[in-house]
Amino acid sequence: MAHVVVENLSKIYERGKVRALWNVNFSVEKGEFLVLIGLSGSGKSTLLRCINRLVEPTSGRVFLNGLELTRLSPRAMRRVRRRIGMIFQQFNLVKRATVLQNVLAGRLGYTSTLPSLLGWFPKRDIQRAKECLERVGLLDKMYVRADQLSGGQQQRVGIARALMQEPELLLADEPVSALDPATSHSVMQYIEQINKEDGVTVIASLHFLSLARRYGQRILALRAGEVVFDGPPEAIDDRKFKEIYGEEAEEVEIR
Repeated sequence: MAHVVVENLSKIYERGKVRALWNVNFSVEKGEFLVLIGLSGSGKSTLLRCINRLVEPTSGRVFLNGLELTRLSPRAMRRVRRRIGMIFQQFNLVKRATVLQNVLAGRLGYTSTLPSLLGWFPKRDIQRAKECLERVGLLDKMYVRADQLSGGQQQRVGIARALMQEPELLLADEPVSALDPATSHSVMQYIEQINKEDGVTVIASLHFLSLARRYGQRILALRAGEVVFDGPPEAIDDRKFKEIYGEEAEEVEIR
């Protein structure tokens, strides 16, 4: 069985009036880098959050390594989330905490509640946090408050926090939409490195097709909550682009 399998997944909001996802089916192999594309509101973020059940699907099934996530109790799902890293569009850092404290938050699912609330972490976790920060080039910032960093640096802290979980699956929800083009590539290259060097499966939603083509091994396109394309980046020609983004859309390159 593939590493991630999504079967007939649907999510309907507001008493059946808003169809965020409809009958979505796909699978992702171990170590694959899948990019989700589509207009704002097409269902990309909802799909990512349904995979780790931050949003509960209305119907359908999600499997990770053959384990059906959609059948797990909330407590069991919290344990599984230890293995699923998440990178957020708006970074989701504790602004007043230091960079090191934010990265250590990636171990909260593994440590008992009281010591973690008091900021007591094992030495091995502190050492690992430093190693994760070194990987994203921020070891020298570990005692700086998160709100003192640039946007790109904050997102790199988010990547280091996800690395602390030692994830087998990494979900990235528009990780560079708030960043300038040069910083976007810098952040995406760290995510690509985790995929290639650590063998971590990545599912990332991206706003620009040029970024999707550069980093995705495969692209899944959503329109109005439905899959309208699933294939290699080079298969998206002008006709397919219009089908995904609409007749009035024009492709914008990010360099």
